[in-house]
Amino acid sequence: MSLAIVHTRAQLGVEAPPVTVEVHLSNGLPSLAIVGMPETAVKESKDRVRSAILNSHLEFPARRITVNLAPADLPKEGGRYDLAIAIGILAASGQVPDERLGELELIGELALSGEVRPVTGTLPAALAAGRAGHGLIVAAANAPEAALARDTQTYSADNLLRVCAHLHRRSELPTAGFRTAPVRRTQAELADVKGQQQAKRALEVAASGGHNLLMFGPPGTGKTMLASRLPGILPAIDEHDALEVAAVYSVCGVEHSPQWLERPFRAPHHTASAAALVGGGTQPRPGEISLAHGGVLFLDELPEFQRQVLEVLREPLESGEIRISRARAQTCYPARFQLIAAMNPCPCGYYGGSSTGSDTRCRCTSEQIQRYRNKISGPMLDRIDLHVPVHNIPPSELNQAPPGEPSSAVQARVSRTVAIQHQRQGKPNAQMNSKDIERYCGLSNDDQQFLEAAVIRLGLSTRSYYRVLKVARTLADMAQLEPISRPQLAEALAFRALDRAP
Repeated sequence: MSLAIVHTRAQLGVEAPPVTVEVHLSNGLPSLAIVGMPETAVKESKDRVRSAILNSHLEFPARRITVNLAPADLPKEGGRYDLAIAIGILAASGQVPDERLGELELIGELALSGEVRPVTGTLPAALAAGRAGHGLIVAAANAPEAALARDTQTYSADNLLRVCAHLHRRSELPTAGFRTAPVRRTQAELADVKGQQQAKRALEVAASGGHNLLMFGPPGTGKTMLASRLPGILPAIDEHDALEVAAVYSVCGVEHSPQWLERPFRAPHHTASAAALVGGGTQPRPGEISLAHGGVLFLDELPEFQRQVLEVLREPLESGEIRISRARAQTCYPARFQLIAAMNPCPCGYYGGSSTGSDTRCRCTSEQIQRYRNKISGPMLDRIDLHVPVHNIPPSELNQAPPGEPSSAVQARVSRTVAIQHQRQGKPNAQMNSKDIERYCGLSNDDQQFLEAAVIRLGLSTRSYYRVLKVARTLADMAQLEPISRPQLAEALAFRALDRAP
């Protein structure tokens, strides 16, 4: 047979569209042509494939070989098609049977020796192959990652010759079994944080409703320490969401973690560029917000980030995804993360450093303080539900502070509250839309008038008004109350500290 068809997968963001490798052998001068919008790395595969076939003690056909990568309008890049092209050439020349090619997909780069090397984006390809009812042959180094797709029959291949033996049914390739995550490693313990009851309360509220949180206070008051404790009190991530997170890491060429059922925690430096945060490049790659998908994005020293860098976060904070547009294609990456930010109250950092709100070390003028806080735009601040001051604690109180609650106890309460929300509306309170708010956040006439008066007095925007209602709904859920009442509204408004700051 002079025509062979082999199935493989391209990489387009966290998607893996199918690609059909069609190989035709015809009479004419010996040559190898690859068509179907291949990039440079794909065009170079002709030399890798030829050497791999010869060094595997197989015959490279001395005929005119045409390789078509369909669909032709989908850009193809990287060495992920090498293995499929090589098997297609061997099947078209009759050196391997083609009976099993219809039920298999092959992904892998070939070394000149015939060794199968790993490629990026294996997990999305494995998930897509399973949905199509196909098995998948990958490099041995990619097998543990691909095995996370438990519905896909994944085979681990060391070299081209082993793949040929598998197709001949002489020696079956080893299968990569689904691996469960090991026991969860010890997270940073919330009980280590002494005092700061208001900040701990805000942290629990943020975890319970999926709300964004901004902590502001002098240096050394524990803002970073508190933020690092958030993953330990969040509810356990389910397998579907964990696979989405692992798929993003797979596209980056980084295995997420042996503890792949843990929520990610990302803390980029304030010198990070907009592309580093949201993703980008000539061939778009995910940024920090996508790597934090399903987990926490911590931005320390928030005003030190460039303003244009912070502004690019506004859309993904609302939509939960980021679309990167280039001339040839548009790539969409998931970005539903929980934003936790920390900042100083003024340029020197010591304004309002004590619990009484005064500190003789601060020499900043009101204009300097306002200019510093204006580095964070109003629309960006609107998208942060909770603004919480974190004050210095006197040493006498610090030494006498009783031990705090362990993270496990707080996590149990958070999980219970999250379960209430999923049972009621199928998502966290922070993700409710206007219809959900109208349905689940109803107020009595007196409470409605109280909230409207507070919104006018504080000058809150419509977005902030809705976010106050979402936080109040979370506070009611934490107290296991069905209607929202005045205490929850008052506490939700109290969490908008920066809206009434000087």
